[in-house]
Amino acid sequence: MTETAIVLALSTLLVGVVAALLVRLLPTLRLQLIGLAVLAVSLPLVAVLASGWVMFHMQDDVKILAVSAASALSAVIGALLVARWILGPIDQLRLTSRQLATGDLAARVPALERPAELAELANSFNEMAANVEEIFDARRQLVAWASHDLRTPVAAIQAMVEALEDGLASSEEYLPAVREQVLGLSLLIDDLFELACIDAGALTLQLESTRVGDIVETCLRAVQAQARLQGVHLESRIDDRTPLIRAAPEKVERVLLNLLTNALRHTPSDGSVAVIVEPADEGVHVTVEDTGSGLATGAEVKIFERFWKADGARSRSDGGGAGLGLSIARGLVEAHGGTIWAEPRPGGGARIVFALPLATLA
Repeated sequence: MTETAIVLALSTLLVGVVAALLVRLLPTLRLQLIGLAVLAVSLPLVAVLASGWVMFHMQDDVKILAVSAASALSAVIGALLVARWILGPIDQLRLTSRQLATGDLAARVPALERPAELAELANSFNEMAANVEEIFDARRQLVAWASHDLRTPVAAIQAMVEALEDGLASSEEYLPAVREQVLGLSLLIDDLFELACIDAGALTLQLESTRVGDIVETCLRAVQAQARLQGVHLESRIDDRTPLIRAAPEKVERVLLNLLTNALRHTPSDGSVAVIVEPADEGVHVTVEDTGSGLATGAEVKIFERFWKADGARSRSDGGGAGLGLSIARGLVEAHGGTIWAEPRPGGGARIVFALPLATLA
């Protein structure tokens, strides 16, 4: 009977290890913990029953103790194995979060298949880390581009001031140029400040029921002189059925002016720029389309990135902007709960559309 007791003890131990392996295969952490609890309860119970059987046949306390110890040991080993399998991914997550906190923005948690809760946690952590890395990259790029765009006018102003101080030029000759550079700096600073407010969620909107047609006519009058100088035809097509929108008029005007300025910049002489307003299921669509050079491949998304320019050589001096106008337009539209997108215009040119929500009834 001694051999029987040994076989029974080893079998109980083997069952405990196999049960722990099976618990590991359960898909969720909740099921694994339930399985661990069942394992911890059932194995000692089996040990008690086996001990009773041995006691009945053997009447040997040592053999009873051996079977009970083996059963209890198998439960402990199974619990330790399951705990190790559960804690392993958690330790990996902890180490990766520490790497991320110390500045290693490329740190990621290895992909997991099970348990489902830890796999979902790992995926969420990696997504968060990717977003953090993207934000820091965007911030570095913002500082680099802003420094570049600020340095050029500041250097020009400094050179003109030094020329005035040395008597190499008259104030009548340089004051208009200084004023133009200061205006450009002021506009860039305003753009950066507005972007900062959008990013921080600190943008204040005074919403009211607004007629889009009135905003369109105001913006067209503002750019009419520039369009006439360039030889570009301006037109508006406003659907009479267009309902009121719920918006901050000055912000919508800012969006439309940015889109019109961008369209005029890329439309050659004898071209045209049109503003189209029409009702839609989700609100009102405002479209600015031009007959310019159109959109390059992949530009539909990149066009709204900060400081992105279709022509990298374009600068303020030759008619280009800082590359912030469309990014600000997107932020302002999204702050209203709307959407904005770009698409090629049939027949050539580009089209940018933004949707704004309808005014709600009081």
